[in-house]
Amino acid sequence: MRGKVVLITGGTSGIGLACAEVFGRAGAQVAITGRDAARLQQSHEQLTAQGISTLAIRADVGEEADCQRAVEETVQAFGRLDVLINNAGISMRALFAEASLDVIRRLMQTNFFGTVYTTKYALPHVLSSKGSIVGISSIAGYRGLPGRTGYSASKFAMNGFLETLRTELQPQGVHVLTACPGFTASNIRNTALAADGSQQGESPRDESSMMSSEEVAQHILRAVQQRSATLVLTGKGKLTVFLSKWLPASIMDRLVLNEFKKEKNSPVR
Repeated sequence: MRGKVVLITGGTSGIGLACAEVFGRAGAQVAITGRDAARLQQSHEQLTAQGISTLAIRADVGEEADCQRAVEETVQAFGRLDVLINNAGISMRALFAEASLDVIRRLMQTNFFGTVYTTKYALPHVLSSKGSIVGISSIAGYRGLPGRTGYSASKFAMNGFLETLRTELQPQGVHVLTACPGFTASNIRNTALAADGSQQGESPRDESSMMSSEEVAQHILRAVQQRSATLVLTGKGKLTVFLSKWLPASIMDRLVLNEFKKEKNSPVR
């Protein structure tokens, strides 16, 4: 990664911040985006303290103009763009029958359109460098998960977008990676939206047994270096994708439903 420039959306916590550290330690210059100015400054200082050349950009990926500006500021600061990591995302935890439609809109705007907007403005630069476009998707993009209709819908859309983009850009030498981490120890479940759009505030799962954000970031770095098309992580994640392809839908539905009933205060009944 030495001499490369990486732009990471949602780079102030979880997988995004871990990617900034991992790619930065591998020699890349790193730009991160985030909506919270205080957290953005804290993350910038954390990365700089590790000797990583870092640019912090306050931006909301749900706003097209912010995505355009983030790309422009990155290129202005570092002179090029080699790797875009579309990481910014939010989740939800509510049955569709009980969820506000605004929750679904917010997830689609951030997870799907945030990826589309940033990729659109980054593409000319990544084409020039024959670099990489990465989407941090989810196992929920392969298998619909109860209580997460908006999240699964946004990740299915993201997977389709990235797969098509990968096919279109193959002749131009641009690498496109769809990365699906499975359950990872991060803050995404703490900030997941409840039925009324408020943040649920705590994780319904035991995070101690999950793959760490740092491990995920290391896998993503290797996948970018190897120019892999897809990356599916964790044993449970790989098993879910495999079984979804081969088991009858009625059996898979029952297995997934029973799994999500075990969550703390689960909305699934």
